[in-house]
Amino acid sequence: MSVLLAGIGNVFAGDDGFGVSVAAALARRTLPPGVRAGDYGIRGVHLAYELLDGCDGLVLVDAVPMGEPAGTVCVIEPEPPGADAPPVDAHRMTPDLVLTTLARLGGSLERVLVVGCQPASLGPGLGLSPVVAAAVEPAAALAVELAAEILRAHEEALP
Repeated sequence: MSVLLAGIGNVFAGDDGFGVSVAAALARRTLPPGVRAGDYGIRGVHLAYELLDGCDGLVLVDAVPMGEPAGTVCVIEPEPPGADAPPVDAHRMTPDLVLTTLARLGGSLERVLVVGCQPASLGPGLGLSPVVAAAVEPAAALAVELAAEILRAHEEALP
């Protein structure tokens, strides 16, 4: 069993770089066995192909507009992509589009979770807003906790 912690987003669009910043924070941590982390930026198609190479669980980390106060971090369990899924757009990869691409390539995952953070600004510019930057370390800790939970649930389901 392996779980990938994948930070996604565009560092040139303000708080959209949240997932990339969390991936950098995860790179400084010791991760549990079976867990690895990576910065996928806007390379969602690359991420989908990597998931085909033998990953069982995925925790995506991204800026997600949710109508909450900026800096709010939450866990989302996305629905599996359906037949009405939007077409793949390599220039705008969201968690839903990564999962749609994976499904269209014939792949699937045992469990997928998204650690989302409400952005303050997605406008052009480098760097996170202070409130979103303050959410990076807590989100990294949450992503590791969720990966460990996925691994435990898998072990408990074994005969």
